[in-house]
Amino acid sequence: MKSAKAVKGEKALKTVSPVGPKKHGIMFYLKKDWQLYLLLLIPLAFALIFKYGSMAGLVIAFKNYKILKGFAGSEWVGFEIFEKVFKMRDFGKSVRNTLLLNGLTLLFGFPMPIILALLLNEVKNKYFKRITQTLLYLPHFLSFVIIGAIAYQIFGQATGIVNNIIAANGGTRIPFLQQDNNWLVTYVAISVWQSMGWGTIIYLAAITGVNTELYEAATVDGAGRWAKCMNVTLPCIKGTIVTLLIMNLGKIMGGSFESVFALMNVATTKFTTTIPVLVYNYGIKSGKFSEATAIGLFQSVVGLILVLAADRVAKKLGEEGLL
Repeated sequence: MKSAKAVKGEKALKTVSPVGPKKHGIMFYLKKDWQLYLLLLIPLAFALIFKYGSMAGLVIAFKNYKILKGFAGSEWVGFEIFEKVFKMRDFGKSVRNTLLLNGLTLLFGFPMPIILALLLNEVKNKYFKRITQTLLYLPHFLSFVIIGAIAYQIFGQATGIVNNIIAANGGTRIPFLQQDNNWLVTYVAISVWQSMGWGTIIYLAAITGVNTELYEAATVDGAGRWAKCMNVTLPCIKGTIVTLLIMNLGKIMGGSFESVFALMNVATTKFTTTIPVLVYNYGIKSGKFSEATAIGLFQSVVGLILVLAADRVAKKLGEEGLL
């Protein structure tokens, strides 16, 4: 039997609330890690000024903007500029070409880094693996202006290296960059080559995080290399694949201006009128800033819708266990 004093002590202990971790205010963390927050101000200020601050200029799309009158003095016209843009002859063509070029680049370029990463992951010679990764990754750092100049030196019809080799062997010179359909194929091939190294590095990093015990279990079950890739590696990096797919879908309405501009010429005009090129032609060359802003805003809104839709579909599929 417990004494009355002991029972009273136990009741007192039960009524005392457990002491949790002390909560600190924001000033505590600012004083503790002020150096890190100071460094954070630099990229934060960059994003606020150049990413969000510039959005104030979108009002130009709803005004008959005149430089001398400025933002405030220009006449407000509502959606009149958008109606004018949608009726332009080149607008529908630019949307079609943008979707075509970026769609083909996505179709052929998206699986390429995955295939290369799976192949490099099977390479056992670490020196060959490192050299190959470096060679694949280097084009990512090259400006498309440089790539375009190199492309004309390689694929030019009159003096290109490839055509010189073809002609030296008795063949007919091929207009890689001087004929519309050939230009389209060449553009897609160059775009895939330039971007595949970046994705390969990301997928290789994701593959290194795969639990090695899964491969050991697959080996015990008698799985070969192909079976391991399909049943272990790919399912484990599906999150990375989906994330990059969503990011690439957001670019399908934009694309790079310099990639098209660096390869275009007067002989190939069927596929070179894209939305970024149209914005350049109206905004920089013609000084029609309202039209250029309206086209750019349309491009951004459609890109945002595609990203949100892709993200929603990806989450839905993930919840259903199909990814």
